[in-house]
Formats: sequence, C-alpha cells, structure tokens
Amino acid sequence: MHTIRRSAPVLAAVTLLLWATPVAFSQQRGHAPPEPERPRYEADCRTETEGSYATAYCQNPFPAVDRVRLHIECERWWDIDVDSASADVYPAGYVVLTDRCWKEIRAVWVSHQPLPSG
Repeated sequence: MHTIRRSAPVLAAVTLLLWATPVAFSQQRGHAPPEPERPRYEADCRTETEGSYATAYCQNPFPAVDRVRLHIECERWWDIDVDSASADVYPAGYVVLTDRCWKEIRAVWVSHQPLPSG
C-alpha cells in the first residue's frame, strides 16, 4: 500500500513526460507539422439500373477536372464485367455514361481520378 502511494507522483511525472515528449522532440528536430490534406474534388455521380443496363449521371461542381469511369459487375459468372472508357468532367460539366451486361446486374459504381489543375 505504501509503495503505491509513494510511486503515484513518480508515475504521474513519467506519464506527463511521455505524453509531452513527441511534441517537444518533433519541434526540436526541426520537423514541420504535417500538411493538411488537400481536398479531393470529385464529381457528384448517381447511378441507375434498368434491367441489364446501367447509367451514371455525373456533374462536377468543383474547379478541377475529374476523370470518371463506370464499372458494372454482372450477376452471371459467364457474363463479362464491364469497365467503361473514362470521361473527363470539366468544371460545371455534366457527363452520362452507360453500358450493359447480357443478363442481370449485381453491382454498379463510378471511380474517380481528380486531375491536377494547371
């Protein structure tokens, strides 16, 4: 019981030292604080499926170009999955992508590749 009471201040000091050490060392060694992540400008896309057809409607409200691509996973094992050609959606632009499976569709999604501005 006496050991715990005597070591409590030492334990608190060690905990405080370990808690404050990473900040102190990173500032002493000249490490810059981490840069904030740049925002990703991705077009707003919605998808619709009707039978074996899938359509993606993408609108870009951002000041950067976004390259979008429609992906379709077909339900049947013998039906080949589809990846559409990519399309650039310019600022304030609108793109419609459509493709199909032979039979039913399992999943549909759109991939984004924001392009560097300049």
